[in-house]
This record gives sequence, structure tokens and C-alpha cells, in this order.
Amino acid sequence: MTDLDDAVVPGHDDAPATDASREHSDAEALRGARNNRVIWLLLSATFVVFLNETIMGVAIPHLVDDLDITLSAAQWLTTAFMLTMAVVIPITGFLLQRFATRPMFITAMSLFSTGTLIAALAPGFEVLLLARVVQATGTAIMMPLLMTTLMTLVAPSDRGRLMGRVSIVMSVAPAIGPTISGLILNYLSWRYMFWLVLPFALVMLVIGIRRVENVSETRVIPIDVLSIVLSALGFGGLVYGLSLVGGVVSGTDTGSASQMWISLAVGAAGIASFIVRQLYLQRRDRALLDLRTFLTRNFAVSVALMVVMMAALFGTIILLPVYMQDVLHLEPLFTGLLLLPGGLLMGLLGPTVGRLYDRVGPTPLLVPGSIVVSGVLWSLTLVNVNTSPWMVLAAHMALSTGLAFMFTPLFTSALGSLEPRFYSHGSATVGTVQQVAGAAGTALFITVMTSRATTAAATGASAEFAAAAGIRNAFLVGAILSLVAIVGAFLVRKPADMAAGAPAGH
Repeated sequence: MTDLDDAVVPGHDDAPATDASREHSDAEALRGARNNRVIWLLLSATFVVFLNETIMGVAIPHLVDDLDITLSAAQWLTTAFMLTMAVVIPITGFLLQRFATRPMFITAMSLFSTGTLIAALAPGFEVLLLARVVQATGTAIMMPLLMTTLMTLVAPSDRGRLMGRVSIVMSVAPAIGPTISGLILNYLSWRYMFWLVLPFALVMLVIGIRRVENVSETRVIPIDVLSIVLSALGFGGLVYGLSLVGGVVSGTDTGSASQMWISLAVGAAGIASFIVRQLYLQRRDRALLDLRTFLTRNFAVSVALMVVMMAALFGTIILLPVYMQDVLHLEPLFTGLLLLPGGLLMGLLGPTVGRLYDRVGPTPLLVPGSIVVSGVLWSLTLVNVNTSPWMVLAAHMALSTGLAFMFTPLFTSALGSLEPRFYSHGSATVGTVQQVAGAAGTALFITVMTSRATTAAATGASAEFAAAAGIRNAFLVGAILSLVAIVGAFLVRKPADMAAGAPAGH
């Protein structure tokens, strides 16, 4: 059997079995096979939807020409996707309690498939933008659904291995997205990016309709409309405001300065109001996103570390292509190919790191992982116009290795520290944190880079030298933040290490 089979199929007793015990054993085996099938289906479907998340970036210049739109309008195809994810993910904590596994899977894949078909047939920008929103709605449901189902079905001693497989989805799919889109755009229209994904999405949908069974328990709870509104204003406003920071600071979109500040203010007020509302509702177990998860110290520390790592990851993903194209003058396709090995390596290390987690716990993995990430970020503060592309490749692969040793232990420790009734809320919280931290990391790195590059250019430095100076400063900020992660790595505990009978977090 595979690792997954071992994880979800209970073991068998060696004593002679009675008819009753045989029937019980057969029932357990059938249940284990069902759980195994559901998890593999969710993993495969999540891989497909995550592949789509990063496939658009390379296509922006082609869309500007083909659809006759401005660059800022084209960027909305990415911004709208992020905004929708930020708005929908917090709601999944409620949805996964209210609705069973099968209808949630069918809804997610139906939305994603419909959005992909609309995108492939889109006659203009407005329809394509709508398609991206529909796609993002399905994508936002899939990851919390996968994480909650995995935590529900898999024994605590085996969760590391299975979370390692989740890391393949999270790392490899987004990593190969730009490379695939670059190859497609070299020979075909941008529409084929969606025609390529659509058959896989439809196959997952059909298999899900036929084979996915309900493996979660549901309960009837009322939806709080005010919480949904506050969540949309809070997380949507924050992510949108952060997405405008780069253009405002660089001076390429100064007209959006007022929008940026208004969005950030609305986002901050919305999140504060959302938190107050959830604290009130959770007294009656009616919260849209239950914040009692943060009373578990291990969850809170793990999520805080995720914020730092996600900010570093997304900031680096943004800066390295800028550096390689604007400073080293590499072709976009070559840039994508240079970044591909790191993404593949991060994913391929996932199962190994997961098995190590099950054996030794998080600390022996998080500490060296955080040190490697910090070391790479400090080394990137030395890049200049003469740095070899192969040095950048090596740095990215080392960074990916360090992150691989961090993400699986953090996800597993965070969610494994919660009571089962909070799994759906914990999964939704982790997904929300990923989106917000990614947007914040991108905004922070671009702001620092642009500010320093502008100053350098004002002193007479060439465009390449000014950009290199800005990128070095941005990585310096990331390197300083990474020192916090090294300290935090010592504080995360494996849930099983908690004293028997002690409440989580104590």
C-alpha cells in the first residue's frame, strides 16, 4: 500500500477474528479505501486549480495587445483573482461546517470549470475579468476543503506525510504555471492557457460527481450576513490597497494614491469590525470565522511564522523576475525556466519533510529551514549588475529548500493543535493569511525597491544600477524579517508533545 493507504486504513489485529470482527474489519477497510480515494481526488483537483493561479502573469503583455486595453486594466485580471480569494476564503470556515464534502467539491470544481470555459471564449476584457472572478471563487473553496478533510480523516501520527503531499500542490503547481504559459504563448494564443486547463478540470469534476463521498459531519448554523459584508470590506479592501502600493510608490500610477489610502483604511476598519463581530458570535458558536483558534498558542505562533515566510516567498517571486529582466536583461521565458527548478524542488521535498516531521517533530526542521531562508535573503542583498544568473538559480533553489522545511511543519503543527470542531475555521484562517501575507510581502518589497531605486536614479545612476540598488534594499528588509522567523522556529511544538490532558496552548 502507499503511504496514504497506511495513513487512512486502520491496522488489523493478529488475533483470530470472529464473524463480527471480520465484518467490522471489512467495514473499516471499505471506509479507509473511501477516505483514500477522496483525499487523492482533492489533491488532484487542488493541483489543477492552483496551476491556474499563476498562469496569467506572463500573458499580460499579450492581453494588452490582443484586447486593446491598458497595462493597469490588464493587471486587474490578477488583482481581481486575489481579491476574490481574499473575500471568499474567510467564508469557507462556515461553508465547510454547513455543507458536506461532496456538494462542496462539486460546487468548487463547477465554478472553476465554468470560469475557465468563459475565459477561453471571452470576447473582451470585461467577460475575461468576470471569468477570473468565477475561477477564483472555486479555487478559494478547494484548499480549505482539502486541508479540513485531511485533518478529519488522517490519524495525527501520519499527518506530516499527507501535508507533504499538500506542499506539492502548493509549490509545484504555481511554479510551473508561468513556464507552461510562456511555452504556450510562444506558439499559440493566450486562450489556449484556458483550453489546456479545462479538460483536466472537467475530468476532476466528473470523477468527483461519481466517486467523492461525504466524509465530514455537518451542522445547521445560520449565516451571519453582516460578517460576510465586513469580511469582504476588510480583507478585500486590505488586499486591494496593498496591490496599489507598488504603482503609487513607483510613480507609474500616482492617480491611485487616494484609492490606495481609502482601500487600506476601509480594509483596516473592516477587519477590526469583523474581529469584534466574530468575538461576539463565537460565544454562541455562530461565528463565520471562529477566532478561538488563536487561543491555541501553537496555532498562533505557527500562523505568525507563516506570515513572515509567505511575505518573503511572494516578495522574492516578484523581485527575482524584475531583477533578471531589468538588470540582467534575460528573456522572460529564460527567467521562468530559471525559477522552475526551485518550485519543483520545494514540492518534491514535501513528502520527505512530512515523513521527517512525523518522526522528529517540527523544531529540527524549522530551525535549519529558517536559517537557510535567512542566509539566502542576506546573500541576495549582494546582487548587482554583474551577478551570474546561475548564482540566482542556486539562491532560489536554496531558498526553496529552506521554505520546504518550513511550510509542511507549520501547516501540520498549526492545524493539528486545534480541536476537531475548529479544523474548518483553522483551514480558512491559514488560507486567508496566505493571501494577505502574500499581498503584504509583495507591497513591502516593491515599495522598498522603488523608493531606493528612485533615490539612486536621482543621483545619476543608470537604470540597471538604480534597479539593482532598490532590489538589494528590498532583500535587506526581507533578511531582517527572517531573523524573527529563526527565533519563532524554536517556539513551535508538535501537538503530540503537549502534556496529556492539557488544553492546547498551555
